[in-house]
Amino acid sequence: MRNALVVADDLTGAMDTGHGFAGRGRGVRVRRSVGTGPADDTDAESDVLVVDTDSRDADPETAATAVARAVETYPARLVYKKIDSTLRGNVVADVDAALAAARARLAVVAPAFPATDRTTEDGRHLVDGTPLAATGYGVAESDLREYFAASEYPVAHLDGDTADAGPAAVGAFLADRAAAERPTLVVCDARSDDHLAAIATGAASLDATPLYVGSGGLAARVALAGEPPGSPPDVSTDPRRSGVLGVVGSVNDRTLAQLDAVDGEAVVALDPAAAVRDPESAGRAAAESLSALLDWRGRAVVTAARSREDVVAAERAADAVNADLTAADRIAAALAAAARATVEASPPAGLVLTGGDTAGAVLDGVGAGELALTGESVAAGVPVGTVATGSAAGTRVVTKAGGFGSERVILNCLDALGR
Repeated sequence: MRNALVVADDLTGAMDTGHGFAGRGRGVRVRRSVGTGPADDTDAESDVLVVDTDSRDADPETAATAVARAVETYPARLVYKKIDSTLRGNVVADVDAALAAARARLAVVAPAFPATDRTTEDGRHLVDGTPLAATGYGVAESDLREYFAASEYPVAHLDGDTADAGPAAVGAFLADRAAAERPTLVVCDARSDDHLAAIATGAASLDATPLYVGSGGLAARVALAGEPPGSPPDVSTDPRRSGVLGVVGSVNDRTLAQLDAVDGEAVVALDPAAAVRDPESAGRAAAESLSALLDWRGRAVVTAARSREDVVAAERAADAVNADLTAADRIAAALAAAARATVEASPPAGLVLTGGDTAGAVLDGVGAGELALTGESVAAGVPVGTVATGSAAGTRVVTKAGGFGSERVILNCLDALGR
């Protein structure tokens, strides 16, 4: 039986949470869907498997079914339900499903990721010190107790004073809740990495393994059984590949500022309206320029949004097309088409992918059903992996969610893979 299973609802989250284990020397594979391996797959004795259910935008019932299927399909000694550090998606339904499927008595819920300025204080979840509901992420509730009130399970709160008191106090609090008649969700304050360490260590002292629920912050503190394998997974590389291709699909204001830091001559910007009207044609038309930049400069970046006006243009075009897919979906398809055609013509040594939906679409386009994490990272929440399957096998990959990172982080990613 594998040592740990991580179940995530999007690709960037799967990667950065898997890095919480890989960064400590654990062997970590990221599987792009629940269905890419049978229940008795040959890696059943592997260290850590991360499964991306790709269900953040699904309805709650579909998302919960995917989570339960992942837990049941890939048995593990420890189950970690990755949730978004800004609580987007079907968090309550996902956690309820994971708790039931894992048959745990307790869910230890700590979404804080202090390294990316996500903290929980007095029960309220904060982003850059601001209550979550006021930060524009589309989540209406900042208080974790109220947020999880919709759960079918009771909710308890582990406060900052208990976390300050250390692992023994945390363990005693959790043991008391684990003895309750019904399984319980314990939402935890965490202002610092020390708090997360106390929560993880206290949870590890329980007689029965709880379900861990969090983002990449808590994952870096959860202890696993056995010794790390000692070396990263063996993934062959292709020495003929060179250059780094960046694909930026996030339209978060922070990402737009990060894109501005990249040399404009290295950026190919799709016309957003044209990309929405005909994603495949728009994407493939950009591939020639991207290939030329890879040959000339050793790097190229493709995007469909350099400004908020581009986002508005894409949305207007989507309304005019009146298609089932959203503007974001059609833009992701166009960017994926550009990346696929470029990989076919001028296979890069590295891919920098920003935005979970776009990263997934790009990897789907090159048949990358599985990735191996190297244990390296460019910055907090920005891990490095290697494509393990498909036509791009051996290509190094950096993934980054849209809403965090310094203004130079995309540039730093290009530099890191370029080296």
